[in-house]
Amino acid sequence: MSAEEASGVPEGLLEVGRVGRAHGVRGDLFVDLTTDRSERAAVGSRLWVRGRWMTISASSRSNERWRVHFDGVDTREVAQALTGGLLYAPPIDDADALWVHQVIGAHVIEVNGIERGRCTAVIENPASDLLELDTGSLVPAVFVTAVDVGEHGTLVTIDPPDGLFDLGE
Repeated sequence: MSAEEASGVPEGLLEVGRVGRAHGVRGDLFVDLTTDRSERAAVGSRLWVRGRWMTISASSRSNERWRVHFDGVDTREVAQALTGGLLYAPPIDDADALWVHQVIGAHVIEVNGIERGRCTAVIENPASDLLELDTGSLVPAVFVTAVDVGEHGTLVTIDPPDGLFDLGE
């Protein structure tokens, strides 16, 4: 994302995808979501792109991406102006979900109180996403038992199997 684009994104929004190429002459666009939450491409969804809010008025799955139509984007030329733009949306309120934006930078501690470091990244992995710690350790997200957001930061509690950290020690 360019510095110009980043400075115009309202605070608290999450990057959820990117606008691909225009499709046809009536303003449809292909959209690649970077989230597994398909409701981001649903009719009625509001997304921030290129400095303004856009509402999806039509949407359909097209292989691994979505073909969408935004209200007010009715020509190929208008659609092409959005090509390459990043899509942003507010966080979804789902208490059972583990959100990447909450765990990056969080302190990671085992249920028995052993501190394991800070989460520096979340790595996509077919079996389970991995929390990468500043110690170099990788922790499968399935071992996360709680994420507590407090005034002093975020604390991620994990319940790993015996031996998970043996190789790094």
